[in-house]
Amino acid sequence: MLQAIGLTSAPRRDKPPIVDDLTFEVCPGRVTALLGEAGSGKTTALRLMLELEPGRGVAYFRGRPLHRIPHPGREVGVLLGELPGHPARTVRNQLRMLCAAAGVPGSRADAVLEVVGIAGLRDQRLGSLSVGMARRVGLAAALLADPCTLLLDEPATGLSPREQNWMHGLLRSHAALGGAVLFTTADPKEAARAADQVVTIQGGRLVADQDVARFARTRLRPRVAVRTPHAARLADVLGREARADRRAVEIVEESGSRLSVYGSSCAEIGEAAFRHGVLVHQLADETGDTGAPAPAPPAGPDADAKTAAEAAAGPDRARAGRPASAVRRVGGPLRPVRYELRRVFGTATPVLTAAVVTVVSVVTAVLMARAGHAPQHRLLAAWPDRVPLPPAAVGAGLLGALAFGEEYRYPALAADRGTVPRRMGLLLAKLGVCAALALLLGALAVTADAAVLRLVFDHGPLRPPAEWISPAASWAGLLIGCAWAGVLASGVFRSATAGLAAVLAVPVMVVPLVSRALAGPSAYPASGLAARLRGLSFAQWPPEADRLVLGTLRVMTQPVGTALLLSLTVLLCAYGFTGLRSRVRW
Repeated sequence: MLQAIGLTSAPRRDKPPIVDDLTFEVCPGRVTALLGEAGSGKTTALRLMLELEPGRGVAYFRGRPLHRIPHPGREVGVLLGELPGHPARTVRNQLRMLCAAAGVPGSRADAVLEVVGIAGLRDQRLGSLSVGMARRVGLAAALLADPCTLLLDEPATGLSPREQNWMHGLLRSHAALGGAVLFTTADPKEAARAADQVVTIQGGRLVADQDVARFARTRLRPRVAVRTPHAARLADVLGREARADRRAVEIVEESGSRLSVYGSSCAEIGEAAFRHGVLVHQLADETGDTGAPAPAPPAGPDADAKTAAEAAAGPDRARAGRPASAVRRVGGPLRPVRYELRRVFGTATPVLTAAVVTVVSVVTAVLMARAGHAPQHRLLAAWPDRVPLPPAAVGAGLLGALAFGEEYRYPALAADRGTVPRRMGLLLAKLGVCAALALLLGALAVTADAAVLRLVFDHGPLRPPAEWISPAASWAGLLIGCAWAGVLASGVFRSATAGLAAVLAVPVMVVPLVSRALAGPSAYPASGLAARLRGLSFAQWPPEADRLVLGTLRVMTQPVGTALLLSLTVLLCAYGFTGLRSRVRW
């Protein structure tokens, strides 16, 4: 059961809140429609339930608020707005990435694609899908973790009548298996056709909470649907009798054989047809203004909504007849590393970044070698003195800045709430994957620079290095620091642009300040620190490791290294503070 209690959005200046003290229930085994005009607060109400919107009130999912559920993606399936995701990502890759986030096997992606009837589109790019196919992919994403509750924001918008009929059938089948379904709509006809319960809001306030029969009686016009081969004759007969009896009857000829009669009943129309000898094929009460029933979809694997919902529930699961609390939840932990790898390599961004960085680095190294007077370590890194960062470091920072893009576009992966909140596991996975990518990018750039320099200048500008550990440690620290700065800044500011700006701000703004602070002589020299650390450690490391320790200390005491360390510390504290603040309940 879903219980929304006192939902109230944050107040606006000189305006009432978008949602004001909204309370209702969504029972298991029923489809509930949240009905309201555009701007009435339907989407805001859903975001308040999912704790994606600041405000007051609480929503209980089977007795627990969302932030108290260990893995919310397995409890609630969400479809808000357009399907998010990189346009170049394939359908299957997008769903497999979400499988890793929700902690379910990757094979589940293929299963739900069969359920929603688009298994043949698994290799299509998200940007090439039509509106109807994108909605099906969004519904597949909502069903991935076999949730008990579905929250859908206007899922039938832009769909054809056939697709709407299919989607409504799938929602009813999910409810019939013990789940709870809540969808929003601005169309009373759709609410009357597809829902068992209709919650009507206006101006963010509750207007009515009714079952569909009462909603049809009080909010919609009742009518009688008639099918007859003599529609014109029957319409004339009903009109003459209504005028004779002085009754207000409206007759609408919807097609050559169909009539919709408002203000009458099946008994009156049937008796009039019998008296005048008019053949009638169909005579039935309908909810007024709902239109003709949507055409039934042809038989096939993508048309049987009940079979699809049972397949979505899994072969070993039969929820029919069980209470909602007995619905089995998919087990298994979250898989942040697998999620991050699929997120990164689901698009061509890493490959394109590596290609651009390599080309720019090679061109820069050749120009520096022609100019001369460049140290060998800067020549291999393609890092001129007047340039803030080498191309490889900028590329590493860009990959780090793009690390949090999916979480902010996809509600189920919201950074504050949802399947992947600000957990340390996700942050460590992003930092680890970005560090590995940064090192690979740096190794590729240095290798390409060395190869091209040897090809163009033979052995002129390159000499065997007398000391390589310290430059290698410095180079690795610079790349990893830039990548991590991009990750943390994008996580704090929720913007890839802000993440890249933070990376570029380190050499432009922070390094000059650190250089001034380190300009004076130190009262406490660090000479002999490696030997003292070796003496304090429980496990004696070999004397050769002193060079690595000294190289690391030398990197940390340089302005760039100190600036990076300071920036990473500040960003990590800010990231932790924002994550802690998001969990505080007022």
